[in-house]
Amino acid sequence: MSGEVIAGVKPTRMELLRIRKRLELAEKGHKLLEDKRDALVERFFRSIKERDKIKEEAREILGRAIEALIDAEMIMGTNRVKISSKLVEKIGEIEFHRENVMGVKVPRLNRDKLNLKSRPLYGFSDTCLRLDEAKKLFEKALEKLIDLAEIDGTVKALALEIEKTKRRVNVLENVLIPRLQATRKRIEMLLEEREREDFFRRKRIKAILERRNVS
Repeated sequence: MSGEVIAGVKPTRMELLRIRKRLELAEKGHKLLEDKRDALVERFFRSIKERDKIKEEAREILGRAIEALIDAEMIMGTNRVKISSKLVEKIGEIEFHRENVMGVKVPRLNRDKLNLKSRPLYGFSDTCLRLDEAKKLFEKALEKLIDLAEIDGTVKALALEIEKTKRRVNVLENVLIPRLQATRKRIEMLLEEREREDFFRRKRIKAILERRNVS
């Protein structure tokens, strides 16, 4: 429970200094984590906005690409479109790695080995303009989908880090700092009581000694 005194702490000045130092560090850590949480939340919502924009762009391009493909099937026939679709070069591959953003490992997709501008192996006289348009549009859509996968991974990584940071802030704010404050207050109170007792004890001893000297 918050506000409880930390068990096993002796009411000494050394312990008081140690508790004060821990409290100071905990409060500084709490402030840093709050700042980090706020910055992460800001970046999270920016990434959400960017993701929604890319998603809408990808949807629009895919819609146009599918329309072009349907038109090509109507002009050429489904079988000829299928045969032509196989006469394309491999576009390469995507390499996955992670990048540190504000202390968060976010996914990055390396496209250096990706070739989306390869020429088709089929003859243009055997196809139609709409098939070529569909190819180009699907290539653009693939680029957008890669962007979308990257930003979606970033959003998920940020969400996890925000949740983790919030838990740490809550533990410091509601458990550790109140316990350190309660323990500090308890030690200070006990030390003050001890000092008062020592003061009155010395005063009594002095009075006794004075009476003895008089007699």
